[in-house]
Formats: sequence, structure tokens, C-alpha cells
Amino acid sequence: MKWNAKSIRYKKEDRIVVFFEKDAQLNDWIKKIAGARWSRTLGAWHLPDTDNNRQQFEVPLKRASLPSEEGLVAIEQFAAWLRSKRYSNNTVSTYTDALQSFLKFTNSKTIESLSNQDIIDYNNQYILQRGLSASYQNQVVNAIKLFFRVIKKSAVEIEDIHRPRRGRVLPNVLSKEEVKSILLAPLNQKHRVMLSVLYSCGLRCGELLVLQPAHIDSSRGLIIIKNAKGKKDRVVPLSAKILEMLREYYKSYRPKKFLFEGQVAGEAYDARSLQQVLKNAVKKAGIRRPVTLHWLRHSYATHLLESGTDLRYIQELLGHSSSKTTEIYTHVSTKSLQQIKSPFDNL
Repeated sequence: MKWNAKSIRYKKEDRIVVFFEKDAQLNDWIKKIAGARWSRTLGAWHLPDTDNNRQQFEVPLKRASLPSEEGLVAIEQFAAWLRSKRYSNNTVSTYTDALQSFLKFTNSKTIESLSNQDIIDYNNQYILQRGLSASYQNQVVNAIKLFFRVIKKSAVEIEDIHRPRRGRVLPNVLSKEEVKSILLAPLNQKHRVMLSVLYSCGLRCGELLVLQPAHIDSSRGLIIIKNAKGKKDRVVPLSAKILEMLREYYKSYRPKKFLFEGQVAGEAYDARSLQQVLKNAVKKAGIRRPVTLHWLRHSYATHLLESGTDLRYIQELLGHSSSKTTEIYTHVSTKSLQQIKSPFDNL
């Protein structure tokens, strides 16, 4: 055995901690597992305490938390169907974990006998009692609806499965001055260019990390985003200023495959490392808010809107399927709000 793994309660979460001797291959594998985090305190990686992770790291399964034999087979069939439809690995993992949670709760019943009432009971007695989020509940609903639509027949009326009411959470946005101070903070050329491209093109972190030099169309001033969320390609404008930065960066680093590579040539830069780069830049810039990489994308969209760019174009640039997703930026734009005078000023 290359590792020693055990279940623990860490920071109010059930986790699996994995100890092992220095092994670069094993380290690279573990850090790609969804939800894996490195702890300096523990001196080890720790992962979500799921049955899948328990099986992978040979931690005994919780007897009371397994689906029925029929349920386990159905989950495997569902995962195989999702993969055959070319759903992303993250979506396959999210959907199968959500379905597994539901089938654990209903493991005393056959799948064919399940009904809408079982889903209501699961929501009330499992999700709400544990204080789980509306977003998690929505994931479970998505998984259940898709599962019963394509895999199994049952008493479940798919269209009658209700979704949780979700509160409107506004995106976090930085001012232009804050963005500038963050982008100027890194001393490393690669770090500065990565954060600059992320903001200037409104990219998701995953989109940035899979960029290749061939995706930069310098003659037309465009970046081609390949196989983005929803398996869709799109193009975004590339400013002359960023293009010049990329040319200087390329001369210095000469990446082999990906535009931004880590310590191993030909391998994409690690997302956690990039988040740490941002964290260091934010600290150096004197910003105390818990800025994430996605805040740069939100800021890009909001700043475009405030400069007069039409929402339809912003929707295309961000790769949103629905205009409703893009419209949320109208609620954080200050352009119109700053023109409103408080009645207090006239007292």
C-alpha cells in the first residue's frame, strides 16, 4: 500500500486524510480529485468523505450509508450513460454523487417503487435537517430527473419534481482600481500575465488553464475558447496590450503544449496554484476581501456593462446559454445608481 488513509472530522466536515511518502505521481493524482485540499496543519491531503473516495483509498465503507445492491448497479449504469453522452468528468461526479445520496436514503425500497413522496421526504428529512444548501438540493433534483428520465421507470412523475426556491445572490465585483492593483502586484511575469488574461477576457479558470498557443489568433485579435462549459466553443476579443504581454511571455517561457504550464513541461498549470497566486497578489495589493479567481470574471462583465456594452454581447463573450444569467450584472453595476441622489442631500 502506497498510502495510509483514515476518516476524520476536520473543520466541522467529514473528510478522509491521506498520508504517504513523497511520490510525485501519487501527489498529482490526488490533487485532481474533486474537493481535495492540502493541509499544512495535517501535513497531508484530505478529501470529501464519500463512498467512492473510501473505496479508492481502502477506508471501510459506512454500512448504514450504502445504497441497495440494485441502487449501486443503477448508479454505475447512470455514470456510464453520462460518459457516453460526453458529459464532463466534473458533471459525472456531481450527478452520480447526488444520486447516490438519494438512493442511500431510500435504500429500503426498490427503485421501481420510488415516488415523488420519497423525494419530498428526502428533501425534508435529509437535506433540510442537515442544513444543506439550495444549490446542493438543486443538483440532486437535476440528477434524479435525468436518472428517471433516461435510465429507470418508476412511479416518479418527473415534471412534478419541484425545485427549491433560491435566493438571489449577487456576484462579487472589484473596482477597476482594485483590479489594477491586483494585476500589478505579482513580481513573476507568468503570474501577472495569467491574471491579466483572466480578467481582460472574462475567462473561467478552467478555460485559461487549457489555452494553447494555437488558440491565440493575433492577426484578428481574438482568443478561441475551445470546448468550454456546455461543450461550446466561443471567441473573445484580445486587446493589443494583452497581445504584447503574451508575446513577451512566450519569448521568456516557450511553453510546449499549454499556454501556461506548471513546473513540468507540457502539463497545464494547476488551478490551486493559480488561486494561491491571486491570494498573494490580493494581500500585496492591500485588499482584505476574500477575492477568488471568478471575481475577476464578474468584474470584467460588470465593467463592460458600465462602459456601455450591450448585454447581448456580454452574454456571448461570457458564454452564457441564457440571458437571465447575464442580467444579474445589472444589479451590481454602479453606473445608474451613481446618478441617483439621496433625498438626504436635499434636507
